[in-house]
Amino acid sequence: MAANPLIQKFNTPFETFPFDQVSNSDFLPAIKHWIDVAKDRIASIRDSSEIADFENTIAALDFAQKELNLVSAAFFNLNSAETNDEMQSLAQEIAPLLSEFANDVVLDEKLYQRIQQVTSAPNTPDAQMLFKKTILAFERNGAKLGEKEKNRLREIDQKLGKLSLEFGETVLRDTNSFEMLLEHEDDLEGLPDDFREQAKSAAEKLSKAGWLISLRPDSYLEFMKYSTRRDLRKKLYLAFAARGMKAEKNNLKVIEDLVGLRRERANLLGYSSHAAFILEERMAKNPQTVLSFLENLKDHALPIAKNEMKMLEEFAQVTEEIDKIQKWDVNYLLEKIRKEKLNIDDEALRPYLPLPEVTKGIFEITRRLFGLKFKKQTNIPVYHPEVETYEVTDEQDNHIAVLYMDFFPRDGKRGGAWKTAYRGQYHYEDKNVRPHISIVCNFNRPTKNKPALLNFQELTTYFHEFGHALHGMLADGTYPSLTGTNVSWDFVELPSQLFENWCYEQEALNIFAKHLETGENIPNDMLESIRKQRVFFEAYATIRQLGFGMIDMAWHNLTKDDEISSVFQLEKSIMKKIDLLPNIENTAISPAFSHIFQGGYSAGYYSYKWSEMLEVQCFDIFQKNGIFDAQTAGNYRKLLAAGGSTDADMLFQEFTGEKPNPAVLINRLEQK
Repeated sequence: MAANPLIQKFNTPFETFPFDQVSNSDFLPAIKHWIDVAKDRIASIRDSSEIADFENTIAALDFAQKELNLVSAAFFNLNSAETNDEMQSLAQEIAPLLSEFANDVVLDEKLYQRIQQVTSAPNTPDAQMLFKKTILAFERNGAKLGEKEKNRLREIDQKLGKLSLEFGETVLRDTNSFEMLLEHEDDLEGLPDDFREQAKSAAEKLSKAGWLISLRPDSYLEFMKYSTRRDLRKKLYLAFAARGMKAEKNNLKVIEDLVGLRRERANLLGYSSHAAFILEERMAKNPQTVLSFLENLKDHALPIAKNEMKMLEEFAQVTEEIDKIQKWDVNYLLEKIRKEKLNIDDEALRPYLPLPEVTKGIFEITRRLFGLKFKKQTNIPVYHPEVETYEVTDEQDNHIAVLYMDFFPRDGKRGGAWKTAYRGQYHYEDKNVRPHISIVCNFNRPTKNKPALLNFQELTTYFHEFGHALHGMLADGTYPSLTGTNVSWDFVELPSQLFENWCYEQEALNIFAKHLETGENIPNDMLESIRKQRVFFEAYATIRQLGFGMIDMAWHNLTKDDEISSVFQLEKSIMKKIDLLPNIENTAISPAFSHIFQGGYSAGYYSYKWSEMLEVQCFDIFQKNGIFDAQTAGNYRKLLAAGGSTDADMLFQEFTGEKPNPAVLINRLEQK
C-alpha cells in the first residue's frame, strides 16, 4: 500500500500541496496522524522538567501543530472550492476531531498552569503579542472552568462544528439544484450576447436545448441585472431568496441551534452574549460600539436612501410602467437608470476588461507599489485544471510566495469570492517559511470566441481579493498564529477594500484597461462615469449593508434572558425599520447567510463598513502623496507585513496619524 503523501515531506516545487498525489481518502488518516504528533509535542511542553519560559512553552506551543494546520486548511479550502459528497461526508468526521483536539489543548489544566509560570517574553512586538494572546486564548476558551462546564463546552463545540458544515452544505445543495431552462428567444430579451452564449453552453453540457439559468452568482446576478422579463426575474429571485429553506432538511432549525449554542458557550465563559465574547478582541471592543456605529450610519443614510428610491420609483413608472418596485426589479432598474443618468453601460465596459489583461495590470500595479514580480508556473500541482499558479518574487528575485488563482464557477464550488492560504508565513529554525496564497472567484467564463470579460463589479472583486492576498504574501512575522490575515476581524477587510481604490484611478486603469479590439484606453467620459457610479445610489447600498450587519448582531447579541425568535420574526423586526422595498413572504436572508453561520463573520459583519471607514482614511494618504508614491507604499507595506503582531489600532494610527473616524463615511454620503 502506498504511503500517505500527506504525512511525508512534500517533494513538490516550493513544498506546495501535492494535489496531484492526494485522494480524498488520504485526509482523515493524515489529520489523525498530525493530531497525534501535535498531542505528543504539546505533552512534551506540558511535562517538561525545564523551567517554563517563553521559548520552550509559549513559542513551542504556537509551532506544535503546524503540519496539522496545513493539512486541515487544505481540506477545508477544497471543501469550499472543489467539493463533492465524499468530501462533505469527510468534513462531518474531521470537524469534530479538530474541535475535540482544540478543546483538549485549551482545557488541559496542567498545560495552563505551565503557561501561567511563564513570567515574561522577549521585548519584541510579536513575542509580546503572542504571550498576551496565548494566555487569553486559554482563558477565553474555558481554561478556568470547572470539570462539568468544560465537558459541556466540549459538547457545544462538537455540535457547532457539525451545524456550521450542515448549514453550508444546504446552501450549496439549494444553489446547485435549481435550474431555469429558457426555451424561447423571447425569454432572452435584454440579455447580453455573451451571457446568452454562456447560458446556451451551460444547457448543452447537460444535453438540453435552450438556455440554462442558475442561482450561481455569475448566472443569477447577470440575469437579474439585464432581463426585461419581470416574470422570470421574479421566479429567479424567489428561488434565490428561498435557499436554505427549500427542503425538509433546511437551515431554519440549524440557525436556532447555532445561535442558541453560541450564546450558551459565551455564557459559560462569563460573557453576556456571543457578540460580547467575539468583540472583546476586535477594534470595536464591545456590542454597544458596533450597534452605535450601525445606528449612526443608518440615521444619516436612510433619509438619503429614501430619496434615491423615490427617484427610482419615478423612473420605473415612466420607463417600465411599474407602479410598485419589488425586490426582483431593483438590480434591473438600477442598471437601466445608471445607463441613462451616468451614460454608463457595463456591457460597453467589458471589452476594456479582459481577464488576462486585468491580471497583468494587477501584477504591474503591485510591482510599482511593492516591487513584486509574478512568474507563471506549470509544474505546481493544482486541484483543478483551471487553477493558475505563480511564483512571486521581489526585485532581487528572492522568493516571496506562491499564488494560486481560481477564477470560474463550477459544480462543487461555493458562490462568492475569497482569499485563503494553503500555508501561512512564519520563521522556524532559522528559515523564513513563505506563504502559499489562493484567490477564488466566480467570474463569467470565457466564450468560444473571447476571453473572460469582466464587468466593473467583478473588477473591484478581483482587486478586493488581491488586497487580501497581498496581506498574506507580504507577511513577515515569526509566529504562525500572528502573521498575514491573522488580525482583528474588523481590520482584516482594510487591505482588500483599500486596494479597490486603484480601480477608479486613471493612472492605474491606463496600465491595463484597453479595448480588446482597438487597444484604446477607457475614454475619459467613461472613466468619469465610473467614478460617479461609485457613489450612485450609495445610500441605498449602505442601508442594505447595514441591514445585514443588524441581522447579524440581532442573532448574536442575544443574552440568556432573550427569547430566540424564528428567522422570519427576527428579520421582520430589523427590516421594518430600514427596508426600502415590500417584504416578500416566505423569503429570508439568514438561511443562506453563510458569512455569519458558516464563515467567520458571526458578530462581525459590521466589519465591512468599519473597514470602509479605515480604508477611506488610509487612501486619503495615497491620494495626497500619489497612488504609486514609494514612501507611502513602503509605510503601507509595514502595516501588511506586521499582521497581528501589533495592535490594529496602533498600526492604523501609525500609518494615518489619525484615530478611526465614522464621520468620513457620513461625509461621503452627504457630499456625494
